[in-house]
Amino acid sequence: MALIGTYDARLLRPETAVGAGAQTLLLAVLATVVGLGPAGWLTGLAFTLATWAVLTRALSRRWPRPFGPANGVTLARTTLVGGVTALIADSFLSRPPVAVLVGLAAVALILDGVDGQVARRTGTESALGARFDMEVDAFLILVLSVYVAMSLGAWVLLIGAMRYAFVVAARVLPWLNGPLPPSTARKTVAALQGIVLLVVGAGIVPRLPAYAAVLVALALLVWSFARDIRWLWRVRVRDSAVVVRDPSHERA
Repeated sequence: MALIGTYDARLLRPETAVGAGAQTLLLAVLATVVGLGPAGWLTGLAFTLATWAVLTRALSRRWPRPFGPANGVTLARTTLVGGVTALIADSFLSRPPVAVLVGLAAVALILDGVDGQVARRTGTESALGARFDMEVDAFLILVLSVYVAMSLGAWVLLIGAMRYAFVVAARVLPWLNGPLPPSTARKTVAALQGIVLLVVGAGIVPRLPAYAAVLVALALLVWSFARDIRWLWRVRVRDSAVVVRDPSHERA
């Protein structure tokens, strides 16, 4: 009985409940203001359920650690990303309210620079917070690439899919899971993806320059991933050489 009570308490964590409520409220507002359709509602609710489930599971592993203000900012960003996702799902059936979509995505991108600062200033940095922030960023880039791909072509999806392809590759090649050193270039390239996709998705850039901008963004992303993979490979080779030269390893 005690275990059941603990499990129920974890399912009803206030942070995830507030996040799910805020997401549902945003979907209702979008339905009222811009006429969010069934596809948007279903996609938005699926996003809400998935976010609640994944976040609740992650938090339960660190129970009863405080959620923290920085994670609160990231949760607000997640809500905005859910709204963007719902609008893009609707765009397959009807023309989306571009101004609203761009506005939500722009605020989500701006807040990306806020949660990290809040975490550092409040001393609440954590692996969970960093992973939470990274997953929200990756998913926003994915849905924006889907939106831009509808006008420029399926190749744009490579931008959104690249990070997930790297995660799949790391399942097969565990050395890809190694820690990477801090890199301003990596952060800059990652931020550029969202900015370029947002500007192009807003429809304020002619088709040819838009095509060129997204192509350059993709090339920079490929360079960034290749750079990190090369660094991880060098670390793997170096560590393997150390193991081979270790006398205790040879005796084993």
